[in-house]
Amino acid sequence: MVETPPHQDTPTGPGYLPIAEHGLIGDLRSVALVGTNGTIDWYCCPSFDAPSVFAAILDAERGGSFELTASVPARTKQFYFPDTNVLITRFYTEEGVGEVQDFMPVTSESDASARHRLIRRVLCVRGSVPFRTKVAPRFDYGASPHTARMVGDVALFESAERSLALTATVPLECDEVDVWADFKLDEGESEVFALDQVDGEVTARPCARQEAEDEFATTVAYWRRWLSQSRYRGRWREMVHRSALTLKLLTYAPTGAIVAAPTTSLPEQLGGERNWDYRYVWIRDAAFCVYALLRLGFTGEAKAFMQFVTRYISPGDGNPSGPLQIMYGIDGRTELTEHELPHLEGHQKSAPVRVGNAASDQLQLDIYGALIDSIYLYDKWAEPISSSQWDDVCALVDWVCDNWDQPDEGVWETRGGRKNFLYSRLMCWVAIERAIRLANRRGLPADLPHWLKCRDTIYRRIMDRGWSAKRQAFVQYEGSDVLDAALLMMPLAKFIAPTDPKWLSTLDALTEELVSDSLVYRYNPQASPDGLRGDEGTFSICSFWYVEAMVRAGRVDEARLAFEKMLTYANHLGLYAEEIGRTGEQQGNFPQAFTHLALISAAFNLDKALG
Repeated sequence: MVETPPHQDTPTGPGYLPIAEHGLIGDLRSVALVGTNGTIDWYCCPSFDAPSVFAAILDAERGGSFELTASVPARTKQFYFPDTNVLITRFYTEEGVGEVQDFMPVTSESDASARHRLIRRVLCVRGSVPFRTKVAPRFDYGASPHTARMVGDVALFESAERSLALTATVPLECDEVDVWADFKLDEGESEVFALDQVDGEVTARPCARQEAEDEFATTVAYWRRWLSQSRYRGRWREMVHRSALTLKLLTYAPTGAIVAAPTTSLPEQLGGERNWDYRYVWIRDAAFCVYALLRLGFTGEAKAFMQFVTRYISPGDGNPSGPLQIMYGIDGRTELTEHELPHLEGHQKSAPVRVGNAASDQLQLDIYGALIDSIYLYDKWAEPISSSQWDDVCALVDWVCDNWDQPDEGVWETRGGRKNFLYSRLMCWVAIERAIRLANRRGLPADLPHWLKCRDTIYRRIMDRGWSAKRQAFVQYEGSDVLDAALLMMPLAKFIAPTDPKWLSTLDALTEELVSDSLVYRYNPQASPDGLRGDEGTFSICSFWYVEAMVRAGRVDEARLAFEKMLTYANHLGLYAEEIGRTGEQQGNFPQAFTHLALISAAFNLDKALG
C-alpha cells in the first residue's frame, strides 16, 4: 500500500499525480484509473478505444475528472479488496478514517451491448470525515461540448455522441456543465455514486445503498470465482495473481481481444515525444498473454483469443505488410489511423497526445512466431485446434518460408528504417519450428520437407550473420555490433541451449551494457538510432526476460535477486507501466500487459528452478 502525506504537491507538479499513483478497475470492456487522491482521471466509454470521458491524466485542465475525496487534509492509502479488482482508497484525517470503494460490475461477458456502470461507495469507518465530490466529464477527449442538468435526483450529462447519468444518495448541485456535492459522514454511514452510460432510449437506474452493496458482493464474487481457476501455488502468489487479474482487466470480453495497455500517450520520457496509443490488440502481446494465462490454467481466455484470431484475422487479407497486421482494433478492424490532439497538453506537458497508431502498417516478422507459438501451446495445453485453423497456420507458415529474409521494422517498432533484425529471424524460425512440431504430434498434413529446409536455413543464417566475433555476442541486426535485449528470447524460445558458450557470452555482454540494477534497456538509441528524439527508461518486460534467461543458464541465485529487485519497482498495488525511469518512476502506458505476462512466466520458471 502507498501512503501519501496530506496536501503535498506531487513531485511532478501541481495537477498531475505520477503515473504509478493509480489503481485500475474495469468491466472487461473498458477501465478507469483511480488516483491515490480518490480522483478518476482516465475513463473511456463504452470501450477501451472509445474517446475519453475523463482524461485529466493527459490534461489536468481540459481532460475532465471525477473527484471524490476528503475535504480536509488527509493521508491516503490504496489497496485491492483481496483477490479482486475492487479498489479501495482510504483517507486518514484528524477526526476519522473514511474510504472509497471503486468498482465496475461485470455483466454478461459475451454481450457487446451491455451497459457500463461505475460505482463509487464512500464510507466512514472511524470517527467522522467530511467529503467532497466534483464530476466534470469532458467528452471526446475534451473536444465535444456537453450540458449537465438535473432530472429529479439524477444528473444527466449530454453530448452529441454520448450521455451519462449520475445517481447519488446525497443532494447534487449543478451549473449546467459540472456537478458537485459536499457531505459529512459519521462512523458507520455511507453514500453511493453511480455513473451510468444512458445512450439511446436507456434510462438511468437508481443505485441506493442496498443495491450498491449487492453489486459490490456480486463483483467480489465474480473476481474470486475467476481467480480460483489459477493453478499457481508458488512463492510469489500475490504478485502473480495480481498480474493475472490485471491481464483479465485488459481483455475485451465481447470479442476475446486483449489490449496492450488501456491508456494512450502516457510518456516514455517526461517532455519527450515517445507517446503512443496502446488501446489495441498487438498480435505479439496478445499471443504472449495467451501463453501466460495458459500457464496458470486460464484456458477460457486463451480460447476467446483464438476465436478472435479465427474470426478477425485472415491470412488471405493480402496486406502490403504481409498476411497479418501487427495490431488490430478490439473489434477486429484494421484501420487505426494515427492523429494528434493538439488541444491536450499531455501528461506533465508531454506532447503530443496521439490517438490511433501508425505502426499498424509496419512489417514486423516476429509476430508470426508469437502467434503460431501460442496456437501450438493452446493445442497442447487447452484443446486441439480445428482443421480450418490448421489451414490458416499452414498458409502463414508458407508465407513465412517465402518472406523471412525481408528487412523489417522489428519488435520495437522503430521508425528509423527497416533492417535485418535478428529477433525477427528468430521468431520466423519459431513459427516454422512450432508448426512442424504440431504437424508431427497431430499427424496433420504439411509440406514438411520445405518447412524443414526453411527452418534450417534460418538457423544457419542467424548463427552465421547474427553473431559478432568482435562483440562475442549475438547482435541486433545483421552486420552490426549493437546489442538488443530482445535476444534474451533466444533460449526462452528454445532456439539455442541456455548454457551454449555463445549464448553465455551474449548474456554477459547484455549484462555489461544494457543492465542497470537488474533493470534492462531495450537497446542503446545512440548506437542504434530509432528515428525518435529523446531517451527512454528501462523496458520492464526485458527485465523479466533477463530473469528467465539467467534461470535457464543456471544462474538461479542471481536470477532470484534480480526478480526480487524488479518486484520493488512495482507500484503500491503491484502494477507496472511499460518502462522504469532513472529514479524508479513508472513511465509509458499503464498498466502494460507485456510486463505482467513476463512477470508470470519469470515467476513460474524461477519457482521451478528453486524446487
